[in-house]
Amino acid sequence: MAQINICLKHIFTVFNIFFMVVGGVVILLALWCQFFMNIQGGYNLEGHATKLFIVYIIGFITMMIAVLGAYGAHKESKVALIMFLVFMFTGCLLMLMTGIPAASSYPQVKGRMEERFHKFVPLDKSRKDVRNMAVDIQKQFHCCGLFSYKDWENIPESCVCSQEEEKEGKCQTLRKNLYQILTRQRKSVYTKTCFPTIMDHIQFTNKINIVVSFTLAILALLGVILSSIMVYHLYRFNSHTMMILTRPPKYNEMCKPPPY
Repeated sequence: MAQINICLKHIFTVFNIFFMVVGGVVILLALWCQFFMNIQGGYNLEGHATKLFIVYIIGFITMMIAVLGAYGAHKESKVALIMFLVFMFTGCLLMLMTGIPAASSYPQVKGRMEERFHKFVPLDKSRKDVRNMAVDIQKQFHCCGLFSYKDWENIPESCVCSQEEEKEGKCQTLRKNLYQILTRQRKSVYTKTCFPTIMDHIQFTNKINIVVSFTLAILALLGVILSSIMVYHLYRFNSHTMMILTRPPKYNEMCKPPPY
């Protein structure tokens, strides 16, 4: 005999299937972001590789919790449903603790990053990993310097335009010293700077983190509500069954001696 309303079981099963799909989408998003980062040179900005690893873990855990919930509903297992409820409640709190600070600090990210990247100028005198990152970004996105070509004291080859790009109007001509001016030597470098491209990448990753956090928080809250109703139904059914089993039979009442 079914202990839980069949309609509620179907709703809960559909919810867990959708929840499992969401977990798979989260993993695919992380894969796509990693592929996007590898195409752009494989550099790691602000620990985004670590954040992507966390997103992988979140997607995997989401799928496992969905399997647990579907099993609990199918078998009408009180233990599995209570575990699902605890995981969902904990996950909802964690996602809110992650998403709310990320969303509130999102408008200030650009200012903080700009202040931080200004400390790397001049790029020639910065750390080797910063110089390599700047050169890789310049090669990938055809830009020069973080905020200006003047971020380099000695402009690297990764800033220099090709003749085709000069014709397309993507470059600016420099004559840095008297010798170059007198000999009419010139160097064409990219007009576009690299910091806007870096910020686009950082903000894109932050948006994904915020969307994933709030989406999973809402789904976890819905899962808490549905699993709470199912656990309540199980306890109510068990209590009703115990009352029936402990109630004395009707014939015992008929056989009682009359009171004096």
